[in-house]
Amino acid sequence: MDWRLSHGAVRLPAFFPDGTRAVVRCVDSLDLESSRVPGIVINTYHLMTHPGVSVVKAMGGAHSLMGWDRPILTDSGGFQVFSLIRENPKRGAVRPDGVRFTREDGGAVNLTPESCVRMQFALGADAMMCLDECTDLEASRETCERSVERTVRWAKACREEFERQVSQRRTKPPLLLGIIQGGAYPDLRRQCADALKALKLDGYGFGGWPLDGGGRLDTDILRVTADAMLDGLPKYAMGLGMPEAIVACVDMGYNLFDCVVPTREARHNRLYIYNEQAECLTDIDPRADGFYRRLYPLDEEYWRDPRPLSSVCDCLCCRRYSRAYLSHLYRIGDPLAYRLGTMHNLRFYTQLMELLRRDG
Repeated sequence: MDWRLSHGAVRLPAFFPDGTRAVVRCVDSLDLESSRVPGIVINTYHLMTHPGVSVVKAMGGAHSLMGWDRPILTDSGGFQVFSLIRENPKRGAVRPDGVRFTREDGGAVNLTPESCVRMQFALGADAMMCLDECTDLEASRETCERSVERTVRWAKACREEFERQVSQRRTKPPLLLGIIQGGAYPDLRRQCADALKALKLDGYGFGGWPLDGGGRLDTDILRVTADAMLDGLPKYAMGLGMPEAIVACVDMGYNLFDCVVPTREARHNRLYIYNEQAECLTDIDPRADGFYRRLYPLDEEYWRDPRPLSSVCDCLCCRRYSRAYLSHLYRIGDPLAYRLGTMHNLRFYTQLMELLRRDG
């Protein structure tokens, strides 16, 4: 399935790394391209805080600012705002028409469905998310019912503002995706999905936490939510990024993923490699136990290892450098280690998506 966006088509399933503040940490746009990254996710809240949405708009939008000519999906920023308020209720409050909160720099902001959509247009999004009310893992049924009601009402307001913005422009419009809330309650998930379908949105995301109380993937609620989404559109498992979780979710019907895992892990001495018995990528079965493992470059066993990280990877690091050299870079804390490690982990993820599309 091809997802057609203003800055190109994306083959699904696909993984978008998080470029939260209009940067994927430690790499530039050329590094992303060489890692076969099809698109990235940036965050409206963080860019509103710094450098400011008006600055990004003045620079021609996020694509121009970053030197990135492939798709960008903008997160509404709602998750970050709700997390901020849960950690410190004095920072803000949820109101019927949106959220009022105090930014990190002390400025007061009203985040409404309308302002959220306007900011995402100003950022130059190819695809944008509706504002939703995100609940926590232990939310009661009453809280989840209120969340569903607000999420649907705000999505309708987002849709109306989206149409106003489109009518004022002659360029190809972005796509608008809704977020399905409902906590751990299957009937509320279906209720939310049915209401969002009536708005004729361009795709749907799983809202809330995809893990159960024990930290395990909550496959039951994920499957219920995927089944409630319309087929033939993006089914977005937001923030979900462990390789085995992605494989499980693809089997449920999800086809779009984002997470900080590959980039954050690379900065913390954790690199992903496929089964070392495989001679080529096509030998890898992503549904087999142990199809990948983590490699820790700081471990002494790699100090004199002349092999590349992975014999089935074609990233810059694996094509040109040894494990020994990468271990040396990590040991001395040279930024090149984080760049090469990030490129490798991103290529691991884009290769994983190639494998899953092959098996689809």
